[in-house]
Amino acid sequence: MSQNTDAAHTLTDSAEGSSAVADAATAVSRLAQKARAASRVLARADRNWKDRGLLAIAASLDANRAAVIKANAKDLEAGRAKGTTEALLDRLKLTDERVDGLISALQELAGLPDPVGTVLRGQTLPNGLRLRQIYVPMGVIGAIYEARPNVTVDIAGLALKSGNAVLLRGGSAASHSNLALLALIRDALESVGLPADAVASVDDWGRDGADAMMGARGEIDVLIPRGGRELIQRVVSTASVPVIETGEGNVHIYLDESASAKMAVPILLNAKTQRPSVCNTVETLLLHANATAATEVLAALHRAGVRLHVDARAKAMAGQTPTIDAVESDWDTEYMDLDLSVAVVDDLDGAMRHIRAHSTGHTEAILTNDLAHAERFIAEVDSAAVIVNASTRFTDGGQLGLGAEVGISTQKMHARGPMGLRELTTTKWIVQGDGHVRS
Repeated sequence: MSQNTDAAHTLTDSAEGSSAVADAATAVSRLAQKARAASRVLARADRNWKDRGLLAIAASLDANRAAVIKANAKDLEAGRAKGTTEALLDRLKLTDERVDGLISALQELAGLPDPVGTVLRGQTLPNGLRLRQIYVPMGVIGAIYEARPNVTVDIAGLALKSGNAVLLRGGSAASHSNLALLALIRDALESVGLPADAVASVDDWGRDGADAMMGARGEIDVLIPRGGRELIQRVVSTASVPVIETGEGNVHIYLDESASAKMAVPILLNAKTQRPSVCNTVETLLLHANATAATEVLAALHRAGVRLHVDARAKAMAGQTPTIDAVESDWDTEYMDLDLSVAVVDDLDGAMRHIRAHSTGHTEAILTNDLAHAERFIAEVDSAAVIVNASTRFTDGGQLGLGAEVGISTQKMHARGPMGLRELTTTKWIVQGDGHVRS
């Protein structure tokens, strides 16, 4: 049964001349009101109750995986018919292995401590007033994303554990997948006595629904966009609801002079080829002018199918390895495919200048055996994640022990980096007295 049934009846009864935009605003407002009521139930739910909900969703996803994968196949078929790139189809695709990953993430979330109610700080003042600052849910979260059915499960699980209700706009590319996932999530919540309206979708209203979410200030507490640059910038520039910006990933790796090929080759191959369509994949490789591992690294990347977009000095370093001459726009491109920009820099300062000029603030890495260079890179590179001698693919909530993530925040207010449970909470001051009055 559609979770938008009541809103659909409302739309049917509305005046004939009302616009689709007004209808969407009315429907989203109704869903937000129901989400607000659900959030009050979640705010008082204890950890055991919320964990039962997470495990119920995991069990339902396991039991209904065939139906979910079948629904996903319809989205993939429609995507191919529209000429969707293989990189975007990869983001859209659900397999048995990826469903297993979603189930594991939900189970891991159930095993994590509940942040709600945790005391951040506290003290008793000289006048006897007792103070505590505690973590509390945000309330109603809105998520706008595209072609990522895994996000439907991830954010539903994170919102539930952190005591929040969530409204989802998952986009038309994943409509069949999201509908199947949403139905099983809502049924699972009801099976443990939690309100189904804690997770709802505005997808029935398409882009108008997304616009209505962006204008629902006072009804939605925070919006989290997740997707490409166009989507994110549209939400950031349009929304009146507060936004936590999750950024595109123009990710850099700097190969220092001292780094060995033995370390660099497997890291670069993992960072570029393991799953090129995701935001923590490396997009630009910066080579020290005297990096002894450079030629071997470039050859290994080419053998793995990577197309190398190189500047003149990197072309010389590549030797017999085939390359493509880079153009200026390459340094600012998030390929999300088996393409890699390669530039040569004279030193660490040159690498950091390039990163400052072209980074989106997501993730940067240095491969080096020079401790002083590593420490300078950590101190001076201003991105949400800075990595030393490891793949950029570790910028991920699951990999960092957060259970899952809503996205990678590239802003500096409230949350930065992978957004897990703690990042979906805010704080409240509790002041307790015994008849105190201020003099």
